[in-house]
Amino acid sequence: MTNKHFDFPFYECESKLKNQPFLRQPIGDTWKEYTWGEAGLAARKLATGLKSLGLKEKSHVGLVSKNCSEWIIADLAITMAGFISVPFFPTLKSHEMKHLIEFGDVEALFVGKLENNWDEMKKGIDTQNLPIIAFPHYEGNSKVNEGYQWEEFINKFEPQTENYYPLKDDVWTIIFTSGTTGDSKGAVIKYESLMNTKEIHEAYNPLGVSTFGDNRFISYLPLNHIFERICIEWSCLRYGGNINFVESLDTFGKNLAEVQPTTFQGVPRIYTKFKEKVLEKMSQKKLNILLKIPIISSIIKKKLRAALGWSKVRVIVSGAAAMPVPLLEWYKTIGVYIVNGYGMTENCCVCTNLDPFQPLGVGSVGKKSSPSVELKITDQGEVCMSGPFLLDSYYKNKKMTNQTLIDGWLHTGDMGYVDDDGFLYITGRVKDIFKTSKGKYIEPSVLESYFGKVTEFQQLCIVGLGLDQPILLAVPTEIAKNDKNSVNKKLSELLNEVNLDLDGYKKIKKIVMVKDEWLPDNGLATPTLKIKRAKIDERFSQSYNDWYSSENDVIWE
Repeated sequence: MTNKHFDFPFYECESKLKNQPFLRQPIGDTWKEYTWGEAGLAARKLATGLKSLGLKEKSHVGLVSKNCSEWIIADLAITMAGFISVPFFPTLKSHEMKHLIEFGDVEALFVGKLENNWDEMKKGIDTQNLPIIAFPHYEGNSKVNEGYQWEEFINKFEPQTENYYPLKDDVWTIIFTSGTTGDSKGAVIKYESLMNTKEIHEAYNPLGVSTFGDNRFISYLPLNHIFERICIEWSCLRYGGNINFVESLDTFGKNLAEVQPTTFQGVPRIYTKFKEKVLEKMSQKKLNILLKIPIISSIIKKKLRAALGWSKVRVIVSGAAAMPVPLLEWYKTIGVYIVNGYGMTENCCVCTNLDPFQPLGVGSVGKKSSPSVELKITDQGEVCMSGPFLLDSYYKNKKMTNQTLIDGWLHTGDMGYVDDDGFLYITGRVKDIFKTSKGKYIEPSVLESYFGKVTEFQQLCIVGLGLDQPILLAVPTEIAKNDKNSVNKKLSELLNEVNLDLDGYKKIKKIVMVKDEWLPDNGLATPTLKIKRAKIDERFSQSYNDWYSSENDVIWE
């Protein structure tokens, strides 16, 4: 191996940790385990199998599945065989799969654990001509009868004995982003960028990863997303330990409690849900009283951490979307300190992070998470960053590449500023800003921040394109739905309080409590649970004028 090659760390773990557990898959009350050696053997056989398909050099190999052990093994095999991974969200519709397979020049496809959506998805896939390798069947999920079956296919081949090392300049993966503001874009990421992400561990270690292999990760956020791929898969490949999966949404709490991970990662929506579960069992008023009693307080905090699966956790991380300050502060009251990170596909998730134990920078996304990160703000207020972890380009989209990468700087599309102490604050997305009918610009995230402490909201979104003033749409909690009168009174008073200090055109006219949660299934959120503002406008805009004209401050859909 020369210094031009990427040092693929799996080979060392495969040898040194041969008999130690690596991948752990829950099936009912038992856990199916692959040791590092077993996973390596399966990946090596699979690499030989992939090469038998007659694919051209550096072919694009697709991967569509929920997180499971075979996802990781397939990903390892793609690298070992010298191909390029192109992973997809497992919730894609047939027309989306058709477009991405054709646009992404996918030459073979792994199909795995899918939540009973294969029959629809496969309508967009040429199953007769595109080689398909199906993962073992997971009960409660789609049965994939098409293509080669996992065990049978793997066991036909001898394991690849060569330790293949790609060049640093080779493409590692093409990641299609979840698209909060438009169509997905394929971020082309090279091995050199992947290699350089280890700086974040060496500099600050915000994930609390042990270099001695004492790591238990739980993988449940989509593995095709950069956050899970870098922070979980590659943290484990570099430093050892094991990756534990979740059987289903219904067993999430049970699986998490059994694993008691050393690192836990989530998006703000997950932490909101956890908070709701706590408050369903114990009111905020009762919790406040108990937390004021010294001995009881410490017992309560310990029990809550254990119940949430965090009794052994070293670091708890939030990413993918903005984490409301009140939510961070609420967790601190129960002894949980969450690292708030900022990154994106285009910089391999490496930009800034906020240490929850230091007093400065409240409301920010922290300081540079690696010495190589550089930040600047354009005259228009857009956040730009540079570092050795940037994407190479957007696949087959030179125009978008040239708009995003300018003179070595990544133009993030986020609005923000850096304070005198070096803390970065994000104030919204450039594309989220909209004009009222009076021609005034509204930054929705700024107005939304005034409602961060409202425990009656699960999700919220400021809208108002074409209206004189904005309105607030919110998804109520189950507790709020059962006490509408007092909720109406509280929200009406809060609305008056918030509007008191706002300019006339920014004053929020109404609060609308909508019926249904905003989810990937109804197209109102991305697979990583960030809301899609354009889709929310599309869904509700016909009602905006009626709501705006209502006599009530708070309206229930």
